[in-house]
Amino acid sequence: LKDVIAKCKAANMPNDTINNAIKKASGEGNDANYEEVVYEGYGPNGVAVIVNANTDNRNRTAADVRHVFDKAGGNLGTTGCVSYMFDKKGVIVIDKNSTDMAEDDIMMLALDAGAEDFSADDEIYQITTEPSDFTEVSEKLEQAGLEFLDAGVQMVPTTTVALDEKGAEKMERLLERLDELDDVANVYHNWEE
Repeated sequence: LKDVIAKCKAANMPNDTINNAIKKASGEGNDANYEEVVYEGYGPNGVAVIVNANTDNRNRTAADVRHVFDKAGGNLGTTGCVSYMFDKKGVIVIDKNSTDMAEDDIMMLALDAGAEDFSADDEIYQITTEPSDFTEVSEKLEQAGLEFLDAGVQMVPTTTVALDEKGAEKMERLLERLDELDDVANVYHNWEE
């Protein structure tokens, strides 16, 4: 820190500017109020997209999100324009290789704990719950020694959209650019990857 201050002074930077930068970096005097904001829109070929953000400046975040949608060939919509295509669910994903427990035993454990659905593919088990049951189900699975690849309450699409190669490239670009925005916390979509 002393080196940085010395360089700033050598560059004839005013002391007030240096002190303000130090205060800002340390969080001192930071009374910014962050709020959750949800944006909805359409990506390439009508893919439904929901963006959850935490921001201290709604106008900046809205402009940033709108710019990303425009650049990727999509458009930002109004509140409620795509959320009806999603259900809020608890989702727990377990890597099959991370446990010796039999598939039927995991399924019974999850369903007995209150899970709504259980599915398996070649590599993972996926357990779906109502949001209100998520904590209880995840705790019971953890107590049984299971480790999660992913676990949380998410927006799960009720229908999906398949994209051709060109549309998939645009959608990947949209998701990458949204991920690069500092204020964006989560992005949900109904693209069938």
